[in-house]
Amino acid sequence: MTATVRRWAAARPAVLLVPLPGGTPSRLAVERELRAAGWPLAEGPAAADLLVVAGRPVAGSTEWLDELYALLPGPRARVTVATPERAARELRAGRALLRAGGDRASHGGPVAGLSLAERGDDRDGLRLDVLRLSLGPALPDWPAGLVLRLALQGDVVVSAAVAPPPAGAGPLPFWNEPWLRAGTVDRAAAARRSCAAHLDSVARLLGVAGWPQLAHLARRSRDALLAGADPAAVRHGLRTLLRRGERSLTARSMLRGLGPLSAAEAAGVGVTCPVVAPGGDAYDRFRRRLAEIERTAGLLDAPGVLSPGDAVGPRGRVDGPRPPSAALLDVLPGLLVGAEFAAARLVVAGLDPDLDELSRTAVGSGHG
Repeated sequence: MTATVRRWAAARPAVLLVPLPGGTPSRLAVERELRAAGWPLAEGPAAADLLVVAGRPVAGSTEWLDELYALLPGPRARVTVATPERAARELRAGRALLRAGGDRASHGGPVAGLSLAERGDDRDGLRLDVLRLSLGPALPDWPAGLVLRLALQGDVVVSAAVAPPPAGAGPLPFWNEPWLRAGTVDRAAAARRSCAAHLDSVARLLGVAGWPQLAHLARRSRDALLAGADPAAVRHGLRTLLRRGERSLTARSMLRGLGPLSAAEAAGVGVTCPVVAPGGDAYDRFRRRLAEIERTAGLLDAPGVLSPGDAVGPRGRVDGPRPPSAALLDVLPGLLVGAEFAAARLVVAGLDPDLDELSRTAVGSGHG
């Protein structure tokens, strides 16, 4: 009986996919392969058979991956997809390891991110328990490398901070690459990358919100764009996603009022992201992202070359003193304070900062 269960699990292993900063192309390739093979994505280590690390680990910064792997029940296996070309090969290797019996689990892996409650004042002056915990970096539909330190009173976030991003390795940030190479990239190619980036972000939000079918549609459209699909076919395929997203009363009720960001605060840290509405909330950002998908889809056959003055990528201007996601990380803690814990991931997914931008800065300049 045990052998039968093992063979069945190894045929379609549950995968815990952990992207690293700089590993976006590898992560996209793994997601395509998993969808084609019909392998399920695990919600956490306890439900996973195979740990897949997407990206190239940096020496001396992988201890947390070892701790995460220790939480997988046995039999288990682990592979690293350092480049997108290796995705299919490494997934086959992981399945072969599982069929051979895999590794056996150790006992007493630590529960990362949890600590004992302490006392703290709430806004009414009462003394209530404060629970401190971490979110990330290994969560489904979560920005690669992001770790948030939260303090909760009851189920409400009372403080939040972004941990320093880990070092990463790789070429230009994938989603910003066309604008960083302006003057050599077609405008149509830049629109294709931008539309795919917004589809990737909206797929995260839909996944966190519990809309798997619509998230699947967004990812299929994203992958079609990146594979060079015909613009007319792409626009036709996007109609259902855009129509359902715009008309969704569930999205309105779930996102309205979450993470409001004042225009003054956004301007103060230099937010230039096109989906961040001045004075808007998570629902406004969702609708503006849908509008960006529609707008950029209309430019998929635009003539000409991207000029150096066209410096606005999916998350903002790339020609400023800091990468655009640095400003998004600056405002993120404030968006979380006052939100219920269950809504925190919706706020993060709706903003979707790209730590690939920061990890490359850290590797290239020694600052981060």
